[in-house]
Amino acid sequence: MSSIFTKIINREIPSDIIYEQDNIIVIRDINPKAKTHLLIIPKKEILTIDDLEEEDRNLVAEMFFVAKKVADNLGLTNAYQLHFNVWKEWWQEVMHIHMHLTSNK
Repeated sequence: MSSIFTKIINREIPSDIIYEQDNIIVIRDINPKAKTHLLIIPKKEILTIDDLEEEDRNLVAEMFFVAKKVADNLGLTNAYQLHFNVWKEWWQEVMHIHMHLTSNK
């Protein structure tokens, strides 16, 4: 079963896409917790951080570089937070890894 993020990546569900490259997509969170709340999502479906494999090392690093690029593009330099939620007990609502970029700007 595909996650909602995979459906967004495959354009089966509409979303406000902020940025996209071959292996990562960035969308606006539909339930924002801050003025700016974006989700940096790898196109490879990985359930949780606990499911990462050694081969995913560069993909996860690339998520951070994408976050920096998007923050810079939006004028959020030095004014944002990044985090992952892991498992439902720690507020991971979609079982497909994603990084939150939040800012009050």
